[in-house]
This record gives sequence, structure tokens and C-alpha cells, in this order.
Amino acid sequence: MNVDTIMNDLVKRHPGEVEYHQAVREVLESIEEIYNENPHFRSANIVDRIIEPDRVMTFKVPWADDQGTVHVNLGYRIQFNNAIGPYKGGLRFHPSVNLSILKFLGFEQIFKNSLTSLPMGGAKGGSDFDPKGKSNAEIMRFCQAFMMELWNNIGPDTDVPAGDIGVGGREIGYLYGMYRKLARENTGVLTGKGINWGGSLVRPEATGFGCVYFAKEMLATKGETLKGKTVAISGFGNVAWGAALKVTELGGKVLTLSGPDGYVYDPDGISGEKIEYMLELRASNEDIVAPYA
Repeated sequence: MNVDTIMNDLVKRHPGEVEYHQAVREVLESIEEIYNENPHFRSANIVDRIIEPDRVMTFKVPWADDQGTVHVNLGYRIQFNNAIGPYKGGLRFHPSVNLSILKFLGFEQIFKNSLTSLPMGGAKGGSDFDPKGKSNAEIMRFCQAFMMELWNNIGPDTDVPAGDIGVGGREIGYLYGMYRKLARENTGVLTGKGINWGGSLVRPEATGFGCVYFAKEMLATKGETLKGKTVAISGFGNVAWGAALKVTELGGKVLTLSGPDGYVYDPDGISGEKIEYMLELRASNEDIVAPYA
């Protein structure tokens, strides 16, 4: 395997998709030596087969706002690789979403999922829709319109989406409700659902908790713990709030959180009622941190 040759071909096939190119290069450079030591990898052409997604779906998502004005956003689903199990990966609703970012995330999802040792493939999807500043009714209508385009390409044994940036329990609920109506079945086709319709008890906190558990184990290799450590956290989304909660439980002090309008620095630590207040801000759909000050 020659990484530069492979990358030149990839860039020609997918021009301008810089995030995707960077992710592929980083993986190939990390496996180049061991790959070249194993002729059976080369004879099966594993690299070319894994760096290209199985399929890429792009679709328009028309939806109406509360004033009756119709808007059109782009929707995507990248089903990257299902060699060891159904496609699995989140849906992201954010203005920055494009094919390059979703290919980069879907490609990395293959390896993230395989490392769990569970039979899951890799995928990613989403839309350039921005939930910020939208009413609950507008978000519901968008999610329903999005699922109308996607539902026939997902399923518990085919492709299992989840949440990501801009897609939390509320959005998953709207998406799942429309899927059930269209598919006429109650199946575990989306993860991140609410407890009342098949979700897991600690799913909202799981990613943030996992991040902190990883840091805890890394510190343990140096004979240290999180107790007494000061921690800077970026964001306050689906991952950050769980991380802040677990750091506090393990004796650390969280000093920072951030949002699109800036960041919070609290030398006394962000814990307890302060975390609860930040959760209230998130639930208000304001998506800002300024009121914390």
C-alpha cells in the first residue's frame, strides 16, 4: 500500500471533501506498515474496499415553519460499511453538515464500533437544518419530513441511526414516532429513545460518562485519579453535560463549559445546581451560556 497513491486517487474521485480526505489519510498512515506486512490484506484489496462508502443517500427535506412558509433542507445518510453488522451511527442536524463531514464521521464510525466488539457497522447521517431558535412544532415537522425520506432505508437489521449534535431525545422521539407510523412496527430502529418508548435508562449520559471513564483509566496507568483535578470541558451538548456530571462525581472540578455565544469560566467549579441550571437552559432551546453569568 502506498498512502500517497491511494489518496491521490481518492481526491480525484471526491474533490473538495477535505475532512473526509484527512480522516482516511490518518487511518491509512497508522496501518501502512502492518498492512504491507500481510499479503492477504493486499490480495483482498481491503483498503480500497473500506475507504469508499457502500452507498451515499442525499435527499431534500421540505418542511413548513409556524408561519406556513415552506423551507427546503438537505438530508443525508452515509452507509459506510456493514461487514460485521448493521450500519450504526448518529444523525447530526447542524448548518455545517455536508457530505465531506458525514463521510469523515461515517468512516471513523466503522472503527469506533468495531472496537466495542459488538457486531455493528459504520454509518452517519443528518441535515444542514439548524434546530436552534426553532419551536418544538417546527422541529417536529422537520423530523417527520426527514424520516419520510429515510425510513425505507433503515431498520433494526439494516441501519440503526442514533443522535448527535442537534439531535437529542426530543428529536429522536419525533423521528421514531414517524418511523413507527410509516413502517407499522415497533422495533429498535433508533437508539437514544426516551424510557417510555424503549430507551435505555442511562443513554443520555452514556457518551459523556464513557469519555470520563476513559480519562479515568488513562490516569490510572500513571497511578493518578480524577480526584482533585481541574477539568476544562468544551461545549454543553449531548456529551459535555454527562462528562461534567461524572467528573464531579469522581472528585474533579469542572471549570469551563461553552456554547455558540461564548464560554463559562467558573473557578468555584460547575456542579450540582449549576449543572441543573445549564440543563434547563438547554431544554429551553436557547442554546446559549450567557445567562449562567
